[in-house]
Amino acid sequence: MSELLAAWRERVRGAAASGTPLCLVGGGTKDFYGQDRIGERFETGAYAGIVDYDPTEMVITACCGTPLAEVERTLSGAEQMLGFEPPHFGEPTTLGGCIAAGLSGPRRPYAGAARDLVLGLRMLDGRGEDLAFGGRVMKNVAGFDVSRLITGSLGTLGIVLEVSLKCLPLPKTEATFVLELAADHAIRRMNEWGGQPLPLTATCYGEGKLYVRLSGAHSAVLAASRQIGGSPLPEPEAFWASLRDQRHEFFTGGNAPLWRLSVRSTAPHTDLGGTQLIEWGGGLRWLRTEDAAAPPRLRAWARQHGGHATLFRGGDKSVSVFQRLDEPVLAIHRALKATFDPAGIFNQRRMFADL
Repeated sequence: MSELLAAWRERVRGAAASGTPLCLVGGGTKDFYGQDRIGERFETGAYAGIVDYDPTEMVITACCGTPLAEVERTLSGAEQMLGFEPPHFGEPTTLGGCIAAGLSGPRRPYAGAARDLVLGLRMLDGRGEDLAFGGRVMKNVAGFDVSRLITGSLGTLGIVLEVSLKCLPLPKTEATFVLELAADHAIRRMNEWGGQPLPLTATCYGEGKLYVRLSGAHSAVLAASRQIGGSPLPEPEAFWASLRDQRHEFFTGGNAPLWRLSVRSTAPHTDLGGTQLIEWGGGLRWLRTEDAAAPPRLRAWARQHGGHATLFRGGDKSVSVFQRLDEPVLAIHRALKATFDPAGIFNQRRMFADL
């Protein structure tokens, strides 16, 4: 592995000296996400393997090319899991790509986002320097915020080499219940339940049905199910996996561009000109729409309700996939890019056209 990393360092230094852009690729399952990819392909899958895992500490450290499925199998053997329920989007998904994208699944509002569970991170910056931030135990928080900063940066700041993640116990019991409700009523109920000591771990609303997942001790799940009501959902694991990996019919039916609107959970249900699916207790609104005039309207609506709108999959990326940042925030992004990648070789313009 040391020879591999030495070769990577030399390649990065050579690219920085010549100004050659590099396109970082793990398993390639999230190539659709972000602006169009440019530059020489730099594959990271070869640096793989679990570096350290102590179930008693509930922390796992693994290399960037380690398949996400391998990490989850290892944790499952000790009755543990990744709390942010990361999307796979396909068999080749790697841990490094998962952290670079920073995406979280249905459990996110109840167990934390990807960046909330990153304890430490090792990376190769744009100078070819091997840097480490954070640690492998919860009490070691040195560099903690830098590790979170790298998470979700889409490889624009450097190559994630290794990452240490806090794990959570697998729940003893899980059950999903379905209620038939109007959209505004469903949003109100999700917010009410979110403020109560209920073992909620996922919610989803679409086509007049609200799906609620409960996880924890059997007695807690049973008591909560009586309070929430509804009908038990057969094969709930398959349902939530289809949402996590976007194999649900909402995501696979048709070719209309897919928008991801992150807003306050209390934002009202609004006809946005397409078909919607609501997750995260009301805080995540997925929208499929063919309306070419949608981008400014959706972004104005999302901003009005405390969030932002992302063109997640498909559509015309010339409108900018991610919502434009305010100038002071964009200036911080530019400064960070200059610090970690001064030659600007990593995943150029992957997030914003001028970065």
